[in-house]
Amino acid sequence: MPSHLSKQDATAGPVRRDPYEVLAISRNSTDQEIKSAYRKMALKYHPDKNSNDPEAADMFKEVTFSYNILSDPDKRRQYDSAGFEAVELESQELELDLSSLGAVNTMFAALFSKLGVPIKTTVSATVLEEALNGVVDIHPLPLGLPICRKVEKQCAHFYSVTITEEEARDGFVCRVQSSDKSKFKLLYFDQEESGGLSLALQEDSAKTGKVTSAGMYFLCFPVYRLDHTVNSIAAAKDADAAFFKILDGFQPYEITELKAGTHVFAVYGDNFFKSASYSIEALCAAPFMEEKANLRAVEAEILAKRAEISKFETEYREVLAQFTEMSSRYAQEMQAIDEFLRQRNEIHASYTTAPPMKRSSNKRRNKGSIRETKEDAQVRDKKPSTRDRPKKKKWFNIHLKVDKRKPC
Repeated sequence: MPSHLSKQDATAGPVRRDPYEVLAISRNSTDQEIKSAYRKMALKYHPDKNSNDPEAADMFKEVTFSYNILSDPDKRRQYDSAGFEAVELESQELELDLSSLGAVNTMFAALFSKLGVPIKTTVSATVLEEALNGVVDIHPLPLGLPICRKVEKQCAHFYSVTITEEEARDGFVCRVQSSDKSKFKLLYFDQEESGGLSLALQEDSAKTGKVTSAGMYFLCFPVYRLDHTVNSIAAAKDADAAFFKILDGFQPYEITELKAGTHVFAVYGDNFFKSASYSIEALCAAPFMEEKANLRAVEAEILAKRAEISKFETEYREVLAQFTEMSSRYAQEMQAIDEFLRQRNEIHASYTTAPPMKRSSNKRRNKGSIRETKEDAQVRDKKPSTRDRPKKKKWFNIHLKVDKRKPC
């Protein structure tokens, strides 16, 4: 099978193999076949099982890298059309096994998750290996009877549910929720001929109101799930992408119905440091006919809206580019007008033979005249008081010297 090589890969660095070749699948493989191939190879080369094997570690990275491309419909389509050059390598999201990170790395992962950075985690290899070897404890889960328990971090509780032919035709639902908003995964396992269990479906918990919840719906028609981590890094780089990519993770479940018989589910504790409290419930969908109809209708509307938003994005980008161009031209035209008016004012001012006036002397003169005007006004407004008036001598108080001896 020919492999796609980018120019950078051909000239420097290790040569990347074709993702289909890495996972040993064909190009027309379904999503379920891709997931199954990835889980088997990831379990085979997982660092927990190959701690002293660097080749296994490299293979595990290559398997994960290949799966990240083929599990995303957009990246898979881009790769099929133009190879690695069409895929944004920096936006690849790796799934972390928290059980193999160690205390320090787990602390950093928890910090980033608390800050809102989406971190995809995978089920511990130990749990998957124990399930594959058939050495896990499985508890019965009766229909319509919820069970409340607490699962430790990176551990799992397994449950078996038995359904009849009629219940299988009516549809089946398994839901888990946590009132204290714990992180967990709801898992569904296929039963192998050897008696072991292999992971077939995985649903991460998400916040819905005041709880975290996850559910699997087998209603005999395509039911969709929303992966919130799809294109999360690309959306962070572009504010508009957060809106236009919000429905990209809306993908159908790989399994639409269950056959009559016994089926195995599990709740996996996905918290970083603490256990996860949860309530699990299995239901037959027969009493929920109206809900089934409403779900089918609203998901059809979401699919139509996704196609509409995709078309709208093209129109929006075109208009936004025009608006940006017009805004730039607006600023340029305003700057040009201001420059022309400045030149015009300078030309008008040049029609004179008088020497140019100094701004500093004018300011001083103006300030001096203003100060003098204020002082004169203060003098005029100030009326002299009676104390300040000079005392006038009265004429009848003048002392005249008269010689009484001489007759008048």
